[in-house]
This record gives sequence, structure tokens and C-alpha cells, in this order.
Amino acid sequence: MSKQYKVAVVGATGAVGETMLSILAERKFPASAVVAVASERSAGSRVAFGDDELVVQDLATFDPSSIDIALFSAGGAISKEYAPKFAAEGAVVIDNSSTFRYDDDVPLVVSEVNPDAAKARPRGIIANPNCSTMQLMVALAPIHRAYGIERINIATYQSASGAGRSGMEELGRQTAQLLSFQDIEPKKFQVQIAFNLIPQIDDFQDNGFTKEEMKLVWETRKILDDPTIGVNPTVVRVPVFYGHSEAVHIETREKITADAAHALLAKSPGVEVVDERKPGGYPTPVTHASGKDAVFVGRIREDLSHPRGLDLWVVSDNIRKGAALNAVQIAELLVADGLAPKADAS
Repeated sequence: MSKQYKVAVVGATGAVGETMLSILAERKFPASAVVAVASERSAGSRVAFGDDELVVQDLATFDPSSIDIALFSAGGAISKEYAPKFAAEGAVVIDNSSTFRYDDDVPLVVSEVNPDAAKARPRGIIANPNCSTMQLMVALAPIHRAYGIERINIATYQSASGAGRSGMEELGRQTAQLLSFQDIEPKKFQVQIAFNLIPQIDDFQDNGFTKEEMKLVWETRKILDDPTIGVNPTVVRVPVFYGHSEAVHIETREKITADAAHALLAKSPGVEVVDERKPGGYPTPVTHASGKDAVFVGRIREDLSHPRGLDLWVVSDNIRKGAALNAVQIAELLVADGLAPKADAS
């Protein structure tokens, strides 16, 4: 009989939490029980899990002592307070916030890129990367390992769902209001998001970059285990509901042609190449990424301005692969590595 694990999804009523539950059911994760956990205001409500529904438990009073794996996506403040409590009770916590990502004793894992990093988790916590970093690493790690990457210039085009359910609601509400010739009032975003672009995500840092931009710098270097890689990011919020897009320009240590990059990425795990030089022969958030597991790469071409430059267009579902799927894939890595469920010890 295969091992069975008791899994908690903390933040189960949010956009990522709901997707985590959906993916656990879809992939038939070996769970003896799945528990939905959220804040007091959501306790008692119901969330979908496959063909069933789960009653949401109150995080403040929930006893984690029987939990084997806890998937957290309830925000940084919740993770900071409760993730160590779950870990102290013997659960392996897979956290989707930025709270632990930059701690040396917490691995930062992309399942297709550095799965072995999940084995060393002294605090019982594994961090999920930022969604924009996630898809970037799936696309660039094969190139870095084969040819070496010296520098990455990246501009992201990040969907409203990256700001959670409230971000999507604001985009929908403002769109309807503007099409009805009504005035709008920004609440979730700094300025109007409908029919607009916002070159700010998260707070500005002393160096002029935003924290979201610095996440791309810090996380890329940690995941690829190469502090020498130069990363120059600009992040932009766009009026798209699901799916982040990235215009990526890299400079490699050894020359890589567009044909070689196409062939390498076509056989890389988690990547789907959509790269036909004709109208529509490239991935977009709506036509390819939304609701899909893969990271899609297109517009592969050699940089006209640099002898070892390569340009790519990278698209992925930020809620699915950018958060929920990778968390479940990390849990699957734990299972494959022989994690012992607590029920076996009783």
C-alpha cells in the first residue's frame, strides 16, 4: 500500500489556495485527508476539492499536529506567524509568500530546475519563488546550464491576478464602469488598471527599483546558485486577468543560436515551445497560458545588438504554474524522496 499523507492548504479560499486544492485533486496526490484552512472570517465556508467540498477550518484554532505537508498561500504575515508553528509540529511547510525566500536555511525550489534543494530543509520550510521568477527559471535554467548566462534584461507584463482576487475584481469592475462611461476610483492598484499599464508592483526600494523587481534579482541568483548573474528588471502590471508575460533578453557566456535554443527548450521539462514566425505563431496569456501547466516560450531570436545575445518571449499562468502547481510538485518531490507520513509512526 502506498504512503498516504495528511495535507493542509492554508489560505484555501484565495485564488492560489483554491487552485492548490484543484491541482491536488487533479493529480491524485496520495492524501489520506486534505484540510482547507483559512482566517476566521472564512471559517465554516465551503471550498471545492475535486467532486467534493471541504469545510474551511479556522487557522487560529487549528491543530497542525497531524499534518504531514502544509501548503501556505495566505500572505506574508500569516506565513511568518504560522508556518514555524506547523513546522514545529513536524509538518513540511511549502510557503508561497516571500517571507522565507531569502533565508539561507530555507531552500527556494522550482521543481524542474533545482529539485534536490528540497532535500535540505533544516527549518522544515521550503519556499516557492515569486511567480515571475518561476516561469523565468523554467525557461532559462536549461540555457544557463548548457551555455552559461552572464546577464538578463527582463520586462514583465504581469496580470491582475498576481494581486489576488481583489486585483481581478478591480480590473473587471473598472472595465465595466469605463465601458458604461462611469467614473472609476482605484482601490487595489495605485492608478487605473483597466485599459492602462502600471510600471510599479510592490514598494519602491532605495535603489529606485521596486521590491517585485528585486525579487527577480535575488531569486534568480539563489535558484541557479550563481551570484554573478546580472539581472536588470522592469515589472509592469497589465490589464490581463490570468497569465504573466516576459520579454527576456539574455547574454550568454558561450554563443547559442536561435535554432540551438529552440531545440534545447523543446526537450526541457515544463517548457512548451510555440515559435512559428507567422501571425499567431507565439504564445499569449489568453490563447496558451491560462489554465495550463507549461511555461510557453516563443519569439526566439538572436539579439541584433550583442554577439552572444538571445531574445525570448516567456508566458505562463501565474496562479497555476507560478504558485499552486509548483507547490504541489514540491510536495510530490517529498513523496518521491520517501517522506514518512506521521500515520506510519503511530
